[in-house]
Amino acid sequence: MSNIVKAAGAVLWRRSPAGSEIAVVHRPHYDDWSLPKGKLDPGETSPIAAVRELTEETGYDAVLERFLTTVEYSVNGSAKTVDYFTARPVSGEFTPNAEVDELRWVPLEEAQSLLTYDSDRDVCSRAQQLPVDTATVLLVRHAKAGNRDEWTGDDDLRPLSDAGQRQATALRPLLRAFRPEAVYSAPRLRCVQTVRAVASDIGCDVRLEAPLSEQTYASDPDAGLRSLLSIAASHDTAVVCSQGGVIPPLLDTLAERDGVSLTRKLTGEVPSKKGSVWVLSFDRHSAEEPRLVAAHYLPSALPTPA
Repeated sequence: MSNIVKAAGAVLWRRSPAGSEIAVVHRPHYDDWSLPKGKLDPGETSPIAAVRELTEETGYDAVLERFLTTVEYSVNGSAKTVDYFTARPVSGEFTPNAEVDELRWVPLEEAQSLLTYDSDRDVCSRAQQLPVDTATVLLVRHAKAGNRDEWTGDDDLRPLSDAGQRQATALRPLLRAFRPEAVYSAPRLRCVQTVRAVASDIGCDVRLEAPLSEQTYASDPDAGLRSLLSIAASHDTAVVCSQGGVIPPLLDTLAERDGVSLTRKLTGEVPSKKGSVWVLSFDRHSAEEPRLVAAHYLPSALPTPA
């Protein structure tokens, strides 16, 4: 099975007087009940594909929330992987179409008996294990900014390189899939440039957070942690752009504090490539401070040499 087919989908949920409900769709071509999902188009990332497939199959424009799991199975001799997220509808309505002729909003427990495939039932089980309503922080490492040794000016003012600009352009639609309502950045030009277009898309300014810069974090890591938790407590979804000297140790601290496992390199280090994103999900109702309940690493949408 040398070919790998990549796909993405979501547990689309909404509140009802009886509690939370999720959307389950019937596909007449297969005569099955499944979660909305579909293959990635060329050049797409999983978050973008998940939002597109939700619109195509359910008619709803949706905002992505936390990452759930990756399901792997074989189809016609090829390996297939499906990345699943949770998502909420923000507009639209279902209209029967060629792919889906019926959509039902059902409680998670009822979905378990309606869904055709064990893999979809497992995804729903994961959705039940953690709070459905979480805050999302998209923790971004700034895009490529050229060689520090070749820059003769103030390092705070070192701009993105051409490759970094391309990475920032690729990040823009990926971050937009989560519909952030605020954008924060360490006070470094390369960090601000990485997320400036995202802030422009939602009509806000990039807010500077000194505790999330390498120099300030090194002298006071607790202030950096408080800054991130304050952002998580203040927004449903926010983008935060920081640096390679901040993201791994900050995530290590959070993960150890809240008992969350992180994807790691073979060396045991937390990955944080330039232009990459950590999707962090926080339960804001568990204690005085938001508690990290899930973390998922998204490599750069447009990889370049380190």
